[in-house]
Amino acid sequence: MNWSEFFHMGGYAFFVWTSYALTLIIVVANIISPIRQRKKVISRIKRAIKREQLQQSNE
Repeated sequence: MNWSEFFHMGGYAFFVWTSYALTLIIVVANIISPIRQRKKVISRIKRAIKREQLQQSNE
């Protein structure tokens, strides 16, 4: 078996490589999504703390 045959996948290369690509995209999205969500939550908490501190200093 040579590399050309491997990448050709017995005539099913389009389906195989598309499946690999979609799987990779989904795995990467599952890694990045919680990281972005965490950053948003931390940002919201920081804003809430600042807002609370401003309200307390105005009283």
